Amino acid sequence: MLGEQIYEARGKRTGRRVVSVDGGFKVEVSFEGAGKLLGVDTNEIGTYWSESRADGSLYGEGQGIILAQDGTAATWKGAGVGKFVGGGAVSYRGAVYYSSAASKFARLNTVAQLFEFEVDAEGNTHTKGWEWK
Repeated sequence: MLGEQIYEARGKRTGRRVVSVDGGFKVEVSFEGAGKLLGVDTNEIGTYWSESRADGSLYGEGQGIILAQDGTAATWKGAGVGKFVGGGAVSYRGAVYYSSAASKFARLNTVAQLFEFEVDAEGNTHTKGWEWK
């Protein structure tokens, strides 16, 4: 069951790199953003790879770091599926799993977060995440 929204951030794609074009394509993407995780103001740095599938959809996996303003951190790893939505924009849905020693983020160690990740044609990102109960 979808629970409360625990994360929202906006940011910018900061880099792209073609990894492979054999049997489709695989691209690595980096992004940075700012938002709130469990109500805490944060900055995020993330990288994911995405590859095309035979039906035109996308599959990807990523990892990142989320830093609170006091320097405490949470890391994440996740995976998702996506599609092109026109003009170079991409839309993904998937799940992220956190790890943190910080008390303010400790509950995330046992949470699966379902996410929506949107990248528009100009490289602006928007992420929303909900606890999966």
